[in-house]
Amino acid sequence: MSDNNIIDLKNITVEYDGEQVLKGLDLSIRDGEFVTLLGPSGCGKTTTLRIIGGFVEPDSGDVFFDGQRINGVQPYRRQVSTIFQRYALFPHLNVYENIAFGLRVKKVPEKELKVRVREAIELVGLRGFEKRHIDTLSGGQQQRVAIARSLVTRPKVLLLDEPLAALDLKLRKDMQVELKNIQKTLGITFIFVTHDQEEALSMSDTVIVMDKGVIQQIGTPQDIYNEPVNAFVADFIGESNIVDGVMLRDGLVRFAGQSIPCVDKGFEKNEPVDVVIRPEDIDVVEKGKSPLSGTVDSVTFKGVHYEAIVDVDGFKWMIQTTDLIREGEEIGILLNPDDIHVMKKSEYSGMFGDYSSFSDEMDTISQPDYDPEGESLPAEDEE
Repeated sequence: MSDNNIIDLKNITVEYDGEQVLKGLDLSIRDGEFVTLLGPSGCGKTTTLRIIGGFVEPDSGDVFFDGQRINGVQPYRRQVSTIFQRYALFPHLNVYENIAFGLRVKKVPEKELKVRVREAIELVGLRGFEKRHIDTLSGGQQQRVAIARSLVTRPKVLLLDEPLAALDLKLRKDMQVELKNIQKTLGITFIFVTHDQEEALSMSDTVIVMDKGVIQQIGTPQDIYNEPVNAFVADFIGESNIVDGVMLRDGLVRFAGQSIPCVDKGFEKNEPVDVVIRPEDIDVVEKGKSPLSGTVDSVTFKGVHYEAIVDVDGFKWMIQTTDLIREGEEIGILLNPDDIHVMKKSEYSGMFGDYSSFSDEMDTISQPDYDPEGESLPAEDEE
């Protein structure tokens, strides 16, 4: 374990009703990082958060905090605070007393309590709201109270379980900026759970992508987006065209009936691979001016760009372009070598990357407002 790690999870296994939710998970989190656990509902991200918080005990494996094993240590004895999907604020207490609650439980002297509560109120921008009752606050204001209540106890780690899920889009984006600013100001570790890819990319120092109880990839937002390790990560983080290919040799890959230069190396000659091309990296040119071409199936105007579904050698690609193209038009597709990302085959190969059945409506429906993993923890279990 690194001296700079504040959290270390070693070979963590959790099973619910005969099904493994976490499968031998190993994870280290550095002190002062903003880390996001990202993945679809049921992937194990919320369970991982609860193990760190002490609300779930692993069936096997060890949990370390600052190098000390803390298996079995109760949540209130850990230097961790948690903000849940439901803020669990006390409706009979005003803003000030909600924030002060944890300090009163810890019997902090009144003089110190007043100073720390005022600091927390200033930090979240609620000065003047001290005497307001919770039911008179907006969703965003209630969330600020929950943040202040968690931070006033001065934890070393703040756990956030989809705390923005109930907010409207504009407020959600505003609070993303606020949370990142608070984390930078305090310099403490934030561990954030979400299924929202944009949220993870915009807020995090490190993103941990999970599926089926297994960590698929850990990296910076740029690494995760530009260098996905498999088809699941490539598809889950943004839009991706993922096609079958063959790595002819270093720097040359064959897909869609053409041999195309790329920058990837380290594959066997003629190794079957998955090829990822992001829709925004494709240049539309006249047919015949590039090796690849396709027929436009549909075009949707998105304001900044057009989003087209294009049939390329029998496979439906998504292309995002500022050029006006029309349904039925035959177009050329131009790719630079660094627009192509080659991945090894995995269990996810062939499952993603074809846009033959894509629609914005179905994409929206597939993302629930709340992660079912996060619904079963009763509010009274919060610190």
